[in-house]
Amino acid sequence: MTQFPGVRAAGRSGPVRLGERAARTLVAELARINDPKAALLVGAAPESAVLAAAIEALLPGDTLTVVPAESVSPTALREHVSAQGRWVADRVRVVDSLAEAEPAAVVVAGEALAGTAEEARATVETLTKYLADGALLSVATAVGRTAGAAAELERQGALHGVGVDLVLRNPEPVRVFRLRFTPTDAAAAERLAPAYRPSSVPVTRDMHIDSNGVAAAGIALGLAALTRLARPKSKLWLVPALAAAPVAAFFRDPERDVPEDPSAVVAAADGKVLSVQRLHDERFGDGEFLRIAVFLSVLDVHVNRSPVAGKVVDYFVADGGFVNAMKPDAEHNVAAYTVLDTTHGTVVVAQRTGLIARRIVQRAPIGTLLARGERFGLIRFGSRTDVYLPVEAADPLVGPGDKVVGGSTVIARWR
Repeated sequence: MTQFPGVRAAGRSGPVRLGERAARTLVAELARINDPKAALLVGAAPESAVLAAAIEALLPGDTLTVVPAESVSPTALREHVSAQGRWVADRVRVVDSLAEAEPAAVVVAGEALAGTAEEARATVETLTKYLADGALLSVATAVGRTAGAAAELERQGALHGVGVDLVLRNPEPVRVFRLRFTPTDAAAAERLAPAYRPSSVPVTRDMHIDSNGVAAAGIALGLAALTRLARPKSKLWLVPALAAAPVAAFFRDPERDVPEDPSAVVAAADGKVLSVQRLHDERFGDGEFLRIAVFLSVLDVHVNRSPVAGKVVDYFVADGGFVNAMKPDAEHNVAAYTVLDTTHGTVVVAQRTGLIARRIVQRAPIGTLLARGERFGLIRFGSRTDVYLPVEAADPLVGPGDKVVGGSTVIARWR
């Protein structure tokens, strides 16, 4: 049995344990590819949460090759897989060493990378040899105690990253990097389901709170505690304490049923349609665009979703003002533009600030594949989201005054 370099117990307290949430984040790409695919898990043990998550993510037609961790017997791992039943045993193959593996559409490092930057680099270079064209490598590292490995993954992420997630709900916080080293086309996004996101905290089965809301509520409660300590006889502490719940509620992130119709273009946000118009914008090309603008009040869900399946090919922020988002001059507000390449042409989502909104969050770096209805960011407080579609390829289905629901309402249809 051989083990790839760079993944080892390191630091002051032994190896990093990957819990269920971190494991689900690591195998998220495997879970969202609907087509039959081959996956490779390197560094697994019978009790590994990553192995369990990878098996759970398998669909009919999928295959998973598993390389045991350094201290694990291949025989013991095979016995564990066989005990899962025939359905699993027919799809999961345990090999003695990495050298026996074949290139895969998704490669997952089953142990968190630790040690020096050189060791982490060697691990990544070894694993990239097993990536099929356009495939994705998913790796994790602990936050704080493995500075060398973390720094190397940050560097790799800057060069090849198509996503990163911070998983706080783990025995030890970890950061998960998704790396792609060879190009993939926009058509691949049409075969994806929306990605699993650990950036929201579940409240109920169908309702989550985005991590920004958890942080904001925590700040409000912290201010309440400090105020009470500083002025114990005053009731002033009730102001931030009572504000914590509505602030958290503003960042609510409900589950949505995304239409399966491939011709559907869905709303990028909740709110009211302000306008549907044709226009030219030389920043996105010479063609004419159909722009559907949606206003989000402070009572609306502010998580943004991709209206179409596509590949992020550009992202930029345009400077401007902070006019009320319902007014025409809001077109010149500060805005973040996410440009998607799709099989129907260029699609753009503009996240615009408003009178109150001063912060835009965008979590889809260039190179990311977004499924239709997939979360990719949010805008803090009242704002506006515009969707630009190529005129020659789409017909609008909504008009000014219509209420839309992000990820669910069909606002246009591809011809």
